Amino acid sequence: MKERAQAFLRNAKRLFEEGEYDLSIFCLEQYCQLILKYKLLVKTGTYPRTHSLTRLLTILSKVTDGELASFMKKHLLHITKLEDAYIVSRYLPRRYSKEEVEEILYFVEEVFKPVVEGV
Repeated sequence: MKERAQAFLRNAKRLFEEGEYDLSIFCLEQYCQLILKYKLLVKTGTYPRTHSLTRLLTILSKVTDGELASFMKKHLLHITKLEDAYIVSRYLPRRYSKEEVEEILYFVEEVFKPVVEGV
């Protein structure tokens, strides 16, 4: 699961460079979702069948003594934008701009990834 998550992150960066912003943000969301499920699997032996990043982060925060609660509060807009991308990039005609995805890519690589990997 961890390797699949990392593959989604690599793919997101490649798609971003190719100008495929809608697919790039979808892959970023998939990375976040899978890495959270991986962390839950390691810590608890299971993970819930949900696509919600906020729910996954809430559950992971509970099993890590609330370590992620302030992270979630501080970065709620980025997290919910990623969560929305799961549905929007697959089913709705909305287009993501380079600037939007660039900001989310930075958030995932420089903020989200180090925090979640450190849990």
